[in-house]
Amino acid sequence: MSDDVTVLVVDDERIIREGLAAILGVQSGVSVVGSAGDGEEAVDLCLRLRPDVVMLDIRMPRRDGLWTLRELGRHGLLGPGRVRVLVLTTFGLDEYVDQALMAGAAGFLLKNSSYEELTAAVRAVAAGQRTLSPAVTDRIIESHLSARRQPDPGDLGRLVDLTSRERDVLRLIGDGLSNAEIAAHLVVSLHTVKTHVSRMLAKTGCHSRAQAAVLARRTRR
Repeated sequence: MSDDVTVLVVDDERIIREGLAAILGVQSGVSVVGSAGDGEEAVDLCLRLRPDVVMLDIRMPRRDGLWTLRELGRHGLLGPGRVRVLVLTTFGLDEYVDQALMAGAAGFLLKNSSYEELTAAVRAVAAGQRTLSPAVTDRIIESHLSARRQPDPGDLGRLVDLTSRERDVLRLIGDGLSNAEIAAHLVVSLHTVKTHVSRMLAKTGCHSRAQAAVLARRTRR
């Protein structure tokens, strides 16, 4: 059990919390360690339990998912080797998706996803990978960031320390490419790509690939 991916489920609707916990609870290698009905309870449980993955509803009364993400970041709980947040969302309803990405969300999962997609997303997030296909990720990013015509000076400032190769890697992540695809595109080893990704994330202050993808889109022009 010590090698299981530990999960905290956060949703203000009890039936959804229990349903998600029931689905994940029967999956091999996954252990649900708790559930919370609001952001404050979620942060408290994260501080005590340190789960690998938090499945977080972005729309909740009182303290919502965006507040929760920011609090987890303030406590230094987000990022590789720490808590990874998988946001539960629905297309066309969550106007704060881009803010959630920039606050440190590792990815998004539709509430009507299949059991297989749910489990795969949890495992992918725990492994530091993307949780959605490039097409779906692009749809989320484009729908919330397409109105931004000019790069923000603050975003551009986050790129100044990047090498030309690290900029290439950031751009390709923004295009939805995996590490293996980036390696093939740049004709370098997978290990080299992972090194570039790690350094790029550190220099730009991004906590995840999804967050880096948003930054790439925001600075593309």
